[in-house]
Amino acid sequence: MNEQSMQAMEARIPELAGNAVRRAYYQALTTSGKVKEAVNGRLVETSADGSQRLIRTLRVPVAVVPGSKRVRVRAR
Repeated sequence: MNEQSMQAMEARIPELAGNAVRRAYYQALTTSGKVKEAVNGRLVETSADGSQRLIRTLRVPVAVVPGSKRVRVRAR
């Protein structure tokens, strides 16, 4: 395997990962009939019939600089 073929294979990783997530999503809907997912800043439970039930509103994401270290502080 040469460098060019390795780069071509690596370029397909995002596509393959997206397909795997999509298959897992539909498999979960088929198996259990429900999937929990984040949609527009909300955590919702989506049913196989397409209905959605709000579980909770999610916090605004925190911007993190690549390479920085973050420490979770527990509330007292």
